[in-house]
Amino acid sequence: MTRGAPSQADQYVIDELASRGVVVTASQLESWRRAGLLPRHGRRGLGRGRGSVVAMVDPLVIETAAALVRHTRQGRDRRCAVLGWFAEAGKPQLPGAVPVPEPPAAAVHEAVVWAVARSPVQQILDLARASGSGGEETGDAFYAAAGELLRAHPHHVSAHPGVVRAALMAGQDVPEGPSGEGIVHLLAAVGMGPDEVGADAMAHAFAATGMFGLPAHEWAQMLSAAEQTEGPAVDWSLLDRAFDPLAQAQRAVYQDLLDARTVLTGLRGFGAMYFMHALFMPDTAGLTALRERIDASGMGVALIGMLNLSASPAVFAWDLTVCLDRAWHELHDALFDPGLFDLSGQESGATHFMDTWIRAVREQIPPR
Repeated sequence: MTRGAPSQADQYVIDELASRGVVVTASQLESWRRAGLLPRHGRRGLGRGRGSVVAMVDPLVIETAAALVRHTRQGRDRRCAVLGWFAEAGKPQLPGAVPVPEPPAAAVHEAVVWAVARSPVQQILDLARASGSGGEETGDAFYAAAGELLRAHPHHVSAHPGVVRAALMAGQDVPEGPSGEGIVHLLAAVGMGPDEVGADAMAHAFAATGMFGLPAHEWAQMLSAAEQTEGPAVDWSLLDRAFDPLAQAQRAVYQDLLDARTVLTGLRGFGAMYFMHALFMPDTAGLTALRERIDASGMGVALIGMLNLSASPAVFAWDLTVCLDRAWHELHDALFDPGLFDLSGQESGATHFMDTWIRAVREQIPPR
């Protein structure tokens, strides 16, 4: 082998991927090996003093290299490639397709922690904690800095599917969801304490989460009743205990991340069915029950927020961390009921369902 030329085994990998239309170089393969992402070729001894040779090229090496090529972008941090690869490995495989190998556990954990630490939500939360109870001037500085981050990374919250459907059927504009600025109030409450934020801002914060579809004025009424001992007392310590995404990511072990990925994948499917009600999907007893279970959880709007199937690696890492929380596991298990998806007891049920849906959509298209 001449200096700088790929080994025979690497050339086999390069040629095999080239036959699939995938371009990879020997230097890329070696770079991935040094990073601990690509397995080295297995070797067998030739006998005492005679060295060793590659026994055979493991298919795992080929499929791992193929996955890395799919998710590597020039100028992008390698941890993004790991996140994209981990997301792909968790998707359902088509029959007969070659399974996508899992990335190394340590690399996945490192990438998730890195992405969460850099996320806009975590940065705003860190700002709030650094501000502490520094008074009005410190609070103003926090909101100014948080506003800059929010403008650079807009946060959109969907309206409830039932509200959107009703508006579309009435020929009205689609209503906007709760203001994304309310999320800043929630993060401020976690980092600086609810007393520093105030009851009105807390009401907007809870409305921004979309929980139970309640508007800010209804949250304000409940919080006011709690303050005046006319309703259940609010345990504000739950905020700090329940919302610490970076700490959750740091504590997670690999099995936690695998379980969260399963939950996220399933919830995206349920979220799609929930959201499709807004787009005139016909009702069935099962789909009505599905929406009722989601609405009862108060997590419907957040569920829709997970729907971006082409999400960036950073967004995937954030959603994955959210799904580390047991509340999402419980919702996933509650929705994973085959009886909810029985479109009809008749053989033509699915066909009739789709025909009805297409007709409903066409009826909404104004005549020319």
